[in-house]
Formats: sequence, C-alpha cells, structure tokens
Amino acid sequence: MLEKKGNIVADIRADNDLEKKIDSNRLNGKQCLDLEKAAKCPSPCNYTDFAHIQGKNADFEEAIELAGYGKFHYFLLIVCGFVSTSEEMDVISMSFLLPSAQCDLELSTYSKGWLNSIIFIGMMLGAYFWGSLADTIGRRKVLIVISFMNAVCIVISSLSQSYWLFMLFRFLNGAALGGSGPVVWSYFAEFQPKKKRGSMLSFMAAFWTLGNLFVASLAWSIIPSKMILTLPGFIFNSWRVFLMICSLPSFVVAGLLYFLPESPKFLISTGKSDEALKVFQHIYNKNTGKPEENYPILSLVKMEMEPQSPENGTNNEEKPLRLMLKEIIAHTRNLFIPPILRFTIISVTINFTFHIGYYGLMMWFPELFNRFDEYARSHGGLEEASVCDVTYFVVNSGSQAQNNMCDDKIESSVFLESFITVAAAVPSNILAILGMDSLGRKFFLVFSTVTSGICAICMFFVYNKTQNLIVSAIFSGVISCGNAALDCLITEIFPTNLRATGVAISMVAARLGGIVGNIVIATLLDMYCPAPTFIVAALLIGGGLLCLFLPNTTRVPLS
Repeated sequence: MLEKKGNIVADIRADNDLEKKIDSNRLNGKQCLDLEKAAKCPSPCNYTDFAHIQGKNADFEEAIELAGYGKFHYFLLIVCGFVSTSEEMDVISMSFLLPSAQCDLELSTYSKGWLNSIIFIGMMLGAYFWGSLADTIGRRKVLIVISFMNAVCIVISSLSQSYWLFMLFRFLNGAALGGSGPVVWSYFAEFQPKKKRGSMLSFMAAFWTLGNLFVASLAWSIIPSKMILTLPGFIFNSWRVFLMICSLPSFVVAGLLYFLPESPKFLISTGKSDEALKVFQHIYNKNTGKPEENYPILSLVKMEMEPQSPENGTNNEEKPLRLMLKEIIAHTRNLFIPPILRFTIISVTINFTFHIGYYGLMMWFPELFNRFDEYARSHGGLEEASVCDVTYFVVNSGSQAQNNMCDDKIESSVFLESFITVAAAVPSNILAILGMDSLGRKFFLVFSTVTSGICAICMFFVYNKTQNLIVSAIFSGVISCGNAALDCLITEIFPTNLRATGVAISMVAARLGGIVGNIVIATLLDMYCPAPTFIVAALLIGGGLLCLFLPNTTRVPLS
C-alpha cells in the first residue's frame, strides 16, 4: 500500500515537473524539438497532446515572439517599404516637374504652388477616409485598392495636356496616396515584436529616402533628354515619360500585397482570434520552415473591444455600408475623448508644423537650384547672390517674368545637386535604424526639428549655389531622421482599434501642413522673400518640442 502511494506521489511530481518544463520552454520561445526533449515524447511532437497542460492563452506579444523573426518579416518590410517609396516618389516628383513642365502647362510661381499643393489636398481628404475604412474592414484590402488607384491616376496625369486636367488627376492621385501612409504604417507595426518595432519602423522610413534617391536619379537620367512624341493636340515628352515610370512601384506593390495576410493585431482587436492564430502559424512556417501545426500557441487572449450590437457582430465583409459608416464615425469620436484626446491634439499639431517645414522647403529645393543656375548663366557665371536676390531676378527679369519667353531648360547640375541633397538623408536613416530603440523617438524628433529649424534660418544667409547645396543637404539629412521618429511615435501612441484612424487624422494635419507650406513659400518667396525661412524655423522648433508631452513608446508593447 505504501509502495503504491509512493508511486502516485512520484507521478504527480513528475507531471508537475513536466508542466513547468513545457511552460518554461514555451515562454522562452523554444520550438517543438525542445518540447520533445523536455517531455520525452515521441517525434513528431503533437501540441494537442499538451492542450490540457497549456491552459494559459498567449497575448499578441508572446504570439509574435514565438512566430520567430525571419523571411516573412523581411518580405513584409520590402513590400511595405515600397508602398512608402511609391508614396514619396509621387509627392517629390512634382519638385522636378515644376521647372520642366512650366512651358507645357504655362505655370507661374503661384500656379506652381497650387500644383504642389493639390496632391496634399487630395491626401488630406483621402487619409481620413482610407484610414477609417482600414480600422473597419482591415489594412491589407485598403492598401491593395489605393496602390492600384494611385498607379492608374499617375499614368492618366502623364497623358494630360492641360493644366486643369493635370490638376484633377494629381488631386485623385493624392486622394489615393492619403491612405497609404496611415494604413501601411499601422499594418507594418502590427506585425512587429516590441523589441524590434522601433528599428524596423525606422528601416521602413528609410524607404522614403530610397524613393527620393530613385526619383532624383530618374529625373536626372530622363528629363534632360530630348525625347518627344508630337501628334495633333498631343505632346508626350521627357517629363511625362518620367512621370509614367514613377507609377511602376505602385503597380508592383498592389500585386505583392496579395501574398501577405491581414494584420493579426487588427484581427484580434475585431474578435477574429482564430483567423489571427492562422496568421501567426503562417508567419511561423515562413520564418522557421517548420509545419504550421508545430506552432506552440493553441489560443489567443482576446482584446477588450467596444460593445457591439448583435447586428454588428457579423464579419466586416458582410457589414452594410450604414454600419461601416457608423463605425467610422465612432472611431473618430473616440479620438476626441479623454484620455486619447491629448494624444490626438499633440500629434495633429506636431504633424502640421513638421510638414510645413519638410514639404515647404524640400519640394522647393530643385526650384531654388534651378534659379541659382539661371542667375549664374545670365550674369556671366557670377554666383554671389542671396536667395532673395536670385528670386527677384528670375521673377522680374528672368524666365518667369511676364514679358519674357518661357524657358524650361534645366542644366544637369540641378539634378546632381538635388540628388546630393536627398542622398544626404542616407546616413541619418542608418543612424535612426541603429539608435531608435536605444536613444528613443523623442531624442531623434527634438534633435531633428531644432537642427532643421536652424538650417531654415541659414537659408536666408546663403550667398551662392555651393552654400545653398550644403545647407539643403544638412536640412535633408536631419529632417529625415526626425520624420522616421515622428512616424514611429504617432503610430505607437494610438490603441489598435483606433490606430489607422488616429494616424490618418495626424496625416490630414501633415498634408494640411504641406499645403500651407507650399502656398506660403510660393507666395512669400516672390513677394516678401525673408519671411518663409523664419516662419518655417519657428514652426519646426516649436512643434518638435511638443513631443515631450507624449508618453514614451520605446520598447513598450502596442496598446
């Protein structure tokens, strides 16, 4: 009897030890082989055998950690990165088109400002619609639609022969682009474990610089060429070829997105834990090469969600339009209720001020380079003149004077200077990737905005093309790492069920900043030259310091 009782106690202790080993191995992220050794079970190990032992559900952070990090995430980075690349290419391409298309489209400085701004007007309206829709029906579907729409609008705009038709399709192009920013950042962040999220978001931000480099290289190689096709009432010349080629990345990513799953974080937040588990199994399979059934998580912890009515409990795909609109309105309303209200106000303000400076100056650099070059040609190679002196000459006596014949000639040196300016962002992007998770988002944002604000002031004291190039390159470098930090911070402060909508509203403010920046600079640059640089400097520095009032999100799990 005593011997039998002793055996029972030994069995209980063995079971307890086995449970501890299995749970420890699972929490440490070890895979099936480790569990086989710990449990001494026959191979292959079947996790259903341990369902009674693994009573604890896994949350998102544990589930994504156990899925490993590898091929899936790198493919995701490439696809999402090229969404950002195509967005930046479409926006910055206008800075190269302005001097190239000024004769074809009969552009004045004022109309150039509106042509720069119309894409931001479209983006401002599109950001809210697409971002809210992504929080309702999912990130992936929205990204596919807007990528394809974006590509088609670029192609049609390249064929447009009038200023107003060109403006219309640039607006529609912007309406599509407006969704890509908030949706792709939310989508990408929701696949990342907390310890890698900052560096990987910074890595994706580097694709903006890749877009800048790519578009500058394309412009340099294509626009100065003499290629032209002329038919009755139709001209297709080099700047239109350049614009059409800029549509290719959007077509490519629209196809590649079909091979990616929906965000598991979004699926969990909408009560679709079973679908989210399948996504984790898929990620595990791609990263480790092991069968999906070997994934050690059997169930996921459900997130707290807003109360849903019975009619709202169906799949997103089956919801009537009326219910989707009600959800979109509810998401927006929740962003303006404490405690989220403080995050919303600060993120909107920072994005507005930051992008007045970012787009307000970055999109005018090629135009300024071209003006310096025109001034030097007209003065026998003399380059000593301030930005304001050069602008006064071009507007009153040069190519943009009312009585002068239109001249759209651009020297190749202008494209080289533009390329150097955007290439200056590469080192700062590398620094952001390496330091975002150690130095933190706030450090990079404050450093960037203060330094770029000083560069904006220095623009007033520039007296030749070389000085202009140096200041422009430094501005491009420091503001790009600030852009990466801002994208990380804004993506992380909003909860999952409001993330795409929150980022979208922040992006609306960013696009409004782009509009104001371009119109203010276009107007004041010719009418009262000193004003733009000092206005931009004050807004950059003041807005950047506001980030100190936001919570620290570095290495913190997504809410």
